[in-house]
Amino acid sequence: MNIIKNKYKLLALGIILDAMGYASFLLPAIDIVWAPLSAYLMTKMYAGKKGKIAAVITFIEEALPFLDVIPTFTLMWLYTFVFDKNKVETFVEVK
Repeated sequence: MNIIKNKYKLLALGIILDAMGYASFLLPAIDIVWAPLSAYLMTKMYAGKKGKIAAVITFIEEALPFLDVIPTFTLMWLYTFVFDKNKVETFVEVK
């Protein structure tokens, strides 16, 4: 699979997951399940130390009330593909 296609699929998935996080404004109890699940998904989407740090931040952001507006998956994608000087592609399958 092409690295560019994977990159934008990861962005699309991140936007969808951020939108799912907004559901807790309607049902706050969802955060009990969504906070650990979103942290787990972050570690699967972004490998290594950066993914683990992002997972902790995602967990805290989703677990605390009123912080759900922060699009952590999208911000992680921006950090990884736009702002990071060391573009490590260990999590993207390249063929």
